[in-house]
Parts: sequence; structure tokens; C-alpha cells
Amino acid sequence: MSRLFPLCILAVCAVCARAEKLSLPEARAEAIHAHPRITVAELQARAAHEQVIEARSGYMPNVILNATGVDTGEQVTRIAAGSMSNSQLYDRVGVGASVSQTITDFGRTGNLTASAKERFQAAKENVSATRAQIILAVDRAYYSALAASAIEKVAEQTLAARRLFFQRTQSLATNRLRSELDVRFSQVSMGEAKLLADDAANNLQGSLATLASLLGRRTMNGVQLTSTASAIPVLPPRPEVLINDALDHRPEILAQRALVRSDQDLAQAARDQRLPNVAAVGAVGVVPEGSSTHFEHNYAAVGVNVSLPIFTGGMYYARQKEAELRAAATKAALRDLENNVIRDVQLAWYAAEHAKERLSLTADLLENASAAHTLAQDRFDQGLSSIIELNQSEIEQTNAQIAHASADFDYRIACEYLAYQVGDTL
Repeated sequence: MSRLFPLCILAVCAVCARAEKLSLPEARAEAIHAHPRITVAELQARAAHEQVIEARSGYMPNVILNATGVDTGEQVTRIAAGSMSNSQLYDRVGVGASVSQTITDFGRTGNLTASAKERFQAAKENVSATRAQIILAVDRAYYSALAASAIEKVAEQTLAARRLFFQRTQSLATNRLRSELDVRFSQVSMGEAKLLADDAANNLQGSLATLASLLGRRTMNGVQLTSTASAIPVLPPRPEVLINDALDHRPEILAQRALVRSDQDLAQAARDQRLPNVAAVGAVGVVPEGSSTHFEHNYAAVGVNVSLPIFTGGMYYARQKEAELRAAATKAALRDLENNVIRDVQLAWYAAEHAKERLSLTADLLENASAAHTLAQDRFDQGLSSIIELNQSEIEQTNAQIAHASADFDYRIACEYLAYQVGDTL
């Protein structure tokens, strides 16, 4: 037995050494790398970038290769139906290319390109917003797990102390120095501590499960969260100083502003669709097989084409009005979002301020509850009070320890939420 004990100690130390330690910055980085919502946002941003290339292609020439072979079955034949033209058909084989280059469409392509660029910018801001949301969720889960772990330690210490007190009271009752009622009360107190420890363990497992989901893991077994040693965050004196920062840096607002500019560009492009389109066209090719009477061996042509819509049944005008109305709706949505952000910043600041005051109050509460429990313990040992008084002081001390253990992490979570509402500039 004496040989096995050191081996057991070494085995426990080896397990602790192999335990993975995970800090909050590491958890954030892992979530950003693994969370599928960020992947979705990044892919959507890449797709939006391709739309910019699609819109910008209107500036580029279009080159089309053509190859045509015709066998009429007769020397010459005509198309007699399906068209107002009366084209002649000849046996031939031709290979060539046609080129079309827009000279001007009076800004339509430029507005479409500008709109696509703004939507790409909005997609990039959505990536930033998604990352901020995931980081906030990781921070909440991480701090919640740390708080649950701290509460679990308080519960375990409380359970150990009450179990020892129960054993002591039971021994005194056996020697008729304490009553059976004292034993029952101490047993009830120990049962309450067991329930507290069980609830704390369940909350810890729930927080770890949430954190594991955010990190893309199946479980957090064997992972040890490292408690943050950072200083307590300092709040600005008033929430008003944060509102301008939120309106300037919040990615959701930046994305909505980009969408407003995009819809305005689309409305301008819809208006430009009713203007002329001027393009240069050309064709070149060879006819290796065909009637020499009707076809030259080589051919080439160039020209200018002007297209102006005269009557389209109101389609272009309706498209313009639709785009203008959508732009107005997007701008109204921006105002609503800005109002909500202003409200959320103020609410987040008040919540953080309340959490800060609660942190100070719980520290005083814990100090007073600990002093009261010490006095109650001395009075009980001297036979000057009943176990009911001692049990009440234990309950108050335990509640104060739990409140203080939660208050620190609640304040940090509140500060992280305020930083999120401001745009992570706090």
C-alpha cells in the first residue's frame, strides 16, 4: 500500500498535466475558425464579389466565335414562312467571330457596378457582424462556465463543512450534549448543500456544452478553462459618449448604409435603362466552302448600333419606381436600426453600471455575512444560541459567496455586451 500511494499521486499529476488549458482568446480564435455561421457569411461575401465582376463586365468587349455549315439539298432555296424577310439560303461553310463593345449606356453599367460594390461591402460588414456575435456568445459561455465553476467550488466547500458539522453534531447528540433536533437541523442543512452542489454541477455542464457547440467540439471533457486575470473594466461616465462610436463602428449599421447606397445606385441604373445604348459592332471570318458567286473567301464589317427604347408598356418606368421605392424602404430601415442601436447602447450601459454596483455590494455583503457567521459559530459553541441561528448564518454566508462569485463574471459579461453594442471599441 505504501508503494501504491506515490504511484497514484504521480498518475493524478500526469492526468492534470495532460489536461488541455483553454484561455478566452484561444476560445475566441477557435470559434472564429470553426463556427459555420462565419463560414456562411464569408462565402456570401465571396459570392457578392463575383457580382461585382459580373456588373463590371459591361465595360468589356464581347467576342463570340461562330461556325456555320449549311446544306440546302438544292442549289438555292428561300425561307418562305416564320419571318418577314425572304432570305436566300446557299450551301456554305463559314467560320468567324463577332465583336460588340459598348461605347456608352449613359452611366447604367457604372451604376450597376457601384451597386454591386456596395453590396459586396455590406457582405463584408456582415462577416464582421457575425464574428462579433460569435465572440460575444463565446465570452458569455466562457464566463458563465467560470462562474458556474466558482459556484461549484463554493457548493463543495459548503457541503464539506456541513457534512463535518453534521458528524460533529451527531457525535455530541450521542453523548447527550446536543438534542436530536439539532441533528435533524444539521442534516437538513447538509441536504440543502447537496442540492446546491448538484445544481452548480448541472449549470457547469450546461455552460460547457454551450461553449463546446460554439467551438465546434463535441465535448469539453479534459479541457480546463483558465480563469481570467485581467483588470476589472472601467465604464465611461455616461452612455451618451458611446452612441457616436456605435453609429460609426457598428458593422450592422455600416452594412445597412452600404445597402442604402446600393439601392440608390440601382434606382439610378433603372432610370438610365430608358436612355440610349450606343455600341460598336464588328464581324470577321472566312468562308472556305461556298458559292464563289455569292460569297467572298474572307469577310469583315464594322458598324455602330444605337438602341433607344420608345415604348415598352411602362416596364422601364415601373422598374425605376420599384427601385426608388426599395431604396426609400432601405433608408427607412437604416433609421430604425440606428434608433435601436442608440437604445441598445444605453440599455447595455445601464446594465453594466448595475452589474458594477452589484459587484461592490456583494463584496460588502460577503464580508458582513462571514463576520456574522463567525459570531454565530462562537455563540453556538458557547451554548448561547440554537442551531437555527447558526444554520441561518450559514445560509446567508453561502448566498453571499455565490452572489459575489457570480457578480464578477456578470460584470465582465455586461462589459463585453456593451462593447458589442458599441462595435467592439470599448
